[in-house]
Amino acid sequence: MSSTVASTAEVPKVATHTRWMQLLLGLICMMAISSPQYVWALFTKPLTQSLGVPLAPLQLTFTLLIVLQTFFSPAQGWLVDRFGARLLISIGTAMTGLSWVLAAYATSLSMLYLTYGLVGGIGTGIVYVGVVGQMVAWFPDRRGFAAGVVAAGYGMGAIVTTLPISSTLASSGLQATLLQYGLIFGVIGLLAAQGLRSAPIRKGATETMDGVTAGAMLRTPVFWLMFVMMSLMSTSGLMVTSQLGAFAAEFGITKMTVWGLAALPLALTIDRFTNGLTRPFFGWLSDRIGRENTMFIAFTLEGVAMYLWLATRADPVLFVLMSGVVFFGWGEIFSLFPSTLTDTFGTRHATRNYGFLYMAQGIGAIFGAYFAVLLHDAMGGWESVFGVAIVADLLTAVLAIAVLKPMRRRYLATSG
Repeated sequence: MSSTVASTAEVPKVATHTRWMQLLLGLICMMAISSPQYVWALFTKPLTQSLGVPLAPLQLTFTLLIVLQTFFSPAQGWLVDRFGARLLISIGTAMTGLSWVLAAYATSLSMLYLTYGLVGGIGTGIVYVGVVGQMVAWFPDRRGFAAGVVAAGYGMGAIVTTLPISSTLASSGLQATLLQYGLIFGVIGLLAAQGLRSAPIRKGATETMDGVTAGAMLRTPVFWLMFVMMSLMSTSGLMVTSQLGAFAAEFGITKMTVWGLAALPLALTIDRFTNGLTRPFFGWLSDRIGRENTMFIAFTLEGVAMYLWLATRADPVLFVLMSGVVFFGWGEIFSLFPSTLTDTFGTRHATRNYGFLYMAQGIGAIFGAYFAVLLHDAMGGWESVFGVAIVADLLTAVLAIAVLKPMRRRYLATSG
């Protein structure tokens, strides 16, 4: 196998429409589980009022959701590999919908933690790593693109649901909204999961092509280099993107309008689109010019965009436009890293293997947002936060082209 992408000879010999149907079903499953993370902000105010709690402890619910989704992903990936994609992803989508149904009846923070946080985090994690693992196995010749499409479903799925959920909250209240959409998401995801099936295993493949176990993978330097790189990109991106509202307020952008619209909501809307579109785009590009070459381009783009975003922060139009470019340069990590990982360690254990790599997103979620606030408070401004993020982006771009590329080539040459 090439050190960059799989050859078309490795494509499973099944009807072409079968794997494209798998991609569509995986996309639907990912869209069905996207709202717990991406529309959480709509629930914070009504939940603080209904539970009578301040915002800080309420936000622990969201932290639990992300931590359980990411740090439990190796176990979730193992379950998918062990019991099959259809069964486990069915359970995951059902758990995701059930988490909202149960949360509708929460009368305390602990109940909300157990329902929205615990049940939702485990459910969404099973679906996320399961679907990505399935797609990189079904599309050995288009791994970047396929992983990007389903990752875009997770990143952009909430665009479809944000306005309806907001409207239902205003007209029917918190409990009715959680009940109604919990049932909708659970049913849609469960139905889509029934059509999922594992990719056929190819005969005569080498160990690297067929699949390196997680234990063997964890003993290789190339995996840990990818883990460090994804952690750096996740942390740097979240340092800035998670604080968009805070530094927009400090820069005076929140009171400005662009093309007759409030600048911050417009920026957030554009960011959701670019954060979704970047995943299949750079995945597609990596299928053609190579994973590490694409990483170098994308990560450099984000670093440069962050610098220009900071430099033009006083201009509301440029603030809105550059925020979209920054998100476009960040979201592709969710297509480039899983496809690179599977190119390197094979398809048989792809779901569990990606579960270990996906823990890097959990590190970014913890250190990115938290460290950004600490750094801002210590230095008295957001400039230092941007500076650290830019350095991390450019460092990771160099690591991709100068270290990861030759290291993967040597690994594949000695193991294939």
